[in-house]
Amino acid sequence: MISDHMADSRAAELGHILILAGGLSPEREVSLRSGDRIRDALRGAGVDADAVDADAALIPLLTSDPPTAVFPAIHGKDGEDGAIREVLGLLGIPYVGSAAHACRLAFDKPVAKALVAAAGLTTPESVTLPRETFHDLGAGAVLERIVAKLGLPLFVKPARGGSALGAGPVRTADELPAAMISCFAYGDTALVERFAQGTEVAVGVIDLGDGPQPLPAVEIVPASGWFDYAARYTAGRTEYYAPARLSDQSARAVAAAAVTAHTALGLRDLSRSDLIVDPSGEVFFLEANVAPGMTDTSTLPMALEAAGRDFGVLCRDLLFLAANRKS
Repeated sequence: MISDHMADSRAAELGHILILAGGLSPEREVSLRSGDRIRDALRGAGVDADAVDADAALIPLLTSDPPTAVFPAIHGKDGEDGAIREVLGLLGIPYVGSAAHACRLAFDKPVAKALVAAAGLTTPESVTLPRETFHDLGAGAVLERIVAKLGLPLFVKPARGGSALGAGPVRTADELPAAMISCFAYGDTALVERFAQGTEVAVGVIDLGDGPQPLPAVEIVPASGWFDYAARYTAGRTEYYAPARLSDQSARAVAAAAVTAHTALGLRDLSRSDLIVDPSGEVFFLEANVAPGMTDTSTLPMALEAAGRDFGVLCRDLLFLAANRKS
């Protein structure tokens, strides 16, 4: 337990903090909302914090007046593929979250699936194919073989991306071509998975220096039946249960799965794993996120509240940890 005096000392020692938000990905608006919420929470915890965009003015700003540490809150490409973190590393500026190499592994969904499967987790059977394959070999023939191998229903999503952009379920073979077109609008490679049906949960993991610890699972029940962009970020479109309405055994299983994914991917500080618990109780890993959303409808802040943790204090302590990190 950190005393009030130590908390004040940590806030003072941090000095000026920057939150990176915005960027140029399709998830820009969500990132700006996350950045604003982190900034406000940090200020509430006594930290001098400002949110700035990741644009051409960023490097001059960081070099002319280096912050004590940075909290990246950029979602999607650049924010989660390791690029921004590589730049922060080049500038010698400490930051919260996973190192660039680990971000690259987690952001590439097929790679992440392979790594967590090697660590013992179950992931839906899938195929990964670039756009060129459909062009060169004939879309109809390739799609026919996908359905023959994986069956129906399916779930299609870009191999690299977030916030369910370009992603969606496929109930019939006739829906698959349109789903692929939507997917390729957001990326050049498609991940087509066998649809895992059951209870959808998000499990956050935090590590304040004592090893990764799971937060309570948050159950996701979208009104439309699936968790698309609108369901994620429009109030009232989705019901959330924190903690999730799981048996004790399933709650332990999803917590263990999230920690396993965090460890297998080499992540640090915080992450969020998206999982499905099927009717038999089997847990399926879907993907991991190195820059979880921090908006009013995001699951990680909900999980923190369910765990009795203060959001601003957690952000402050993660920044303190980053600022004092040796590498």
